[in-house]
Amino acid sequence: MADLRITVWNEGRHEQKDERVRRVYPDGIGGALAAALREVPAAVLRAARLDDPEQGLSEAALAETDVLVWWSHVAHAEVSDESARRVQNRVLDGMGLIVLHSACESKPFRFLMGTTGRLKWRDAGEREILWIVKPKHPIVQGLDGHFVIEREEMYGEYWDVPEPDELIFISSFAGGEVFRSGCCWTRGAGKIFYFRPGHESYPTYFHPQVRRVLCNAARWAAPVPGAPPAFGNRKTGWL
Repeated sequence: MADLRITVWNEGRHEQKDERVRRVYPDGIGGALAAALREVPAAVLRAARLDDPEQGLSEAALAETDVLVWWSHVAHAEVSDESARRVQNRVLDGMGLIVLHSACESKPFRFLMGTTGRLKWRDAGEREILWIVKPKHPIVQGLDGHFVIEREEMYGEYWDVPEPDELIFISSFAGGEVFRSGCCWTRGAGKIFYFRPGHESYPTYFHPQVRRVLCNAARWAAPVPGAPPAFGNRKTGWL
């Protein structure tokens, strides 16, 4: 089996400033994500953060990435347009992208969607139920019809994104709201999966079903082998 090269990108700001987050994620949010993704067969993991050289998103680093997992929240604006465009272009070329929680307002995701990614929210530690609405999709392999996260931040509709190619999960919250919590898109040759849970104050990334979704999504988003399409002027005929 060929290696699956996964880069876990985490802005790394909450861990520096918030003791509550350090208690929940002593190895950082990126560390918890990497620990979950080590369960992917043949995974080769690289960690990257906003404070790394070239923000951890150099051309060389992205060229060596099959699937990019992205968590961000308070520092969206610190990601340069240049870095975000590099991510966008790699997705168009075939790299998979997994966008987590508040990264729905990150620059790479907004550039790829062409929308703001804005939504309603409330942080009250509410119960969230994630309902599977596309059974037998690879991302829900090994899961039952739903699973529960006892305490999470609420996201509510309307969410400003294009209609998903595939809707995988819908969440319902104790306050009555619902949200499209697992969505797939294709952009160019690349596959994108957005997964809603993951507020920094809660141990969501230790939840076994959440970790299963992350591993399944990494395998699903992996590039499909094959020759790239040919573009440009053709001198003769259709062959």
